[in-house]
Amino acid sequence: MATDKINISKISPVLMAFFVMSFVDLVGIGVDRVSKDMSLSATVAQLIPSAAFLWFFILSVPVGVMQSRIGKRNMLNIGMGVTALGLLLPFLIYNFPMVLTGFALLGIGNTIVQVSANPLMVDVVPGNRASSFLSFSQFVKAIGSMIGAPLAAFFAAQFGDWKLLFLVFGIVSILTVVWLASSKIDETKIEGYKATFSSSFKLLGNNLVLLLVLAIFLVVGVDVGFNSNSGQFLIKQFGIDQTSAESGRSVYFLGRMVGTFAGAILLTKISSRKFYVWTSVLGILCLTIIVLIKSPVLAWGLVFMIGLAVANIWPLVFSIAMEKFPDKSNEVSGLVMMAISGGAVIPLMVGWVSDMSTIGLGMTILIACMIYLFGVSLYCLKK
Repeated sequence: MATDKINISKISPVLMAFFVMSFVDLVGIGVDRVSKDMSLSATVAQLIPSAAFLWFFILSVPVGVMQSRIGKRNMLNIGMGVTALGLLLPFLIYNFPMVLTGFALLGIGNTIVQVSANPLMVDVVPGNRASSFLSFSQFVKAIGSMIGAPLAAFFAAQFGDWKLLFLVFGIVSILTVVWLASSKIDETKIEGYKATFSSSFKLLGNNLVLLLVLAIFLVVGVDVGFNSNSGQFLIKQFGIDQTSAESGRSVYFLGRMVGTFAGAILLTKISSRKFYVWTSVLGILCLTIIVLIKSPVLAWGLVFMIGLAVANIWPLVFSIAMEKFPDKSNEVSGLVMMAISGGAVIPLMVGWVSDMSTIGLGMTILIACMIYLFGVSLYCLKK
């Protein structure tokens, strides 16, 4: 249940689950490395994030329903176990079908982890600190996302095999399962009430829920779309070499990490809705400028700023939804996580447009997504 004081022993293993949650961001590294190893086109390469994020659409609501029966912690441990399997499989057998299978399992595990970890975090922190801690949890997630590319480069340089990253992250996932299983956590439970498919999808009849679910769909699309396309964008738009362009992904996640840390502090002092408006404006401006400019130096700064802008939109939208419907946490969590399937759709659209024209034009899809997010932020501010 939501607590009145901060208990580090309960919060720490849940925060570590957010670190495991970051492993799905390996899709960006996968696109670059597997494309190079197997000579894939931009469209085929984007099947990697699609294989991972498609499962959010298929499984999120069923996981939310099941979670109301077996509990958030048990569901979270199942998700991290599947994540470990998805990481170890392509490490052991490296070909394109097995890479897609591994990333599909990674997506399935991550779907479960995201459905369970966010409401469990709300349970273990003081009620008035939910938005702040959800932003801080995204800071922890951003750390894992940021170190992925440098670790892959390190393993490639030192051991001749970038896929050792899969092995290391798989072991971390297993250790986190053991830690969380041994922790005592009290969950919020509504006696006599169980979520159903009907009760979940009925919430989409509420205009605010529908707008917020679509907002999650698009912000994850922007996040994954920029993550998975940034390397090729920096190479083709600015003539940056591949190794340096891959590090652009780390610059993006550094921006996200700084943004979530700053957001965790600022959200204790200012309105989450106002914060949502201004961060959306920043995202629109930075994405528009980076598509138009030709300066590689300025591009690096804008990559950081885009990460900074995108960082807090997801936790802001999620906290607004949970705040509005606290007694429907499992249903809301399931619907919101279903919308993470935007990470399967938007990058594929960017890749397709890039193949048909230029990658700069493909990236304008992300600008359109940010404009919608800005519109929703204004609607939430009025409400």
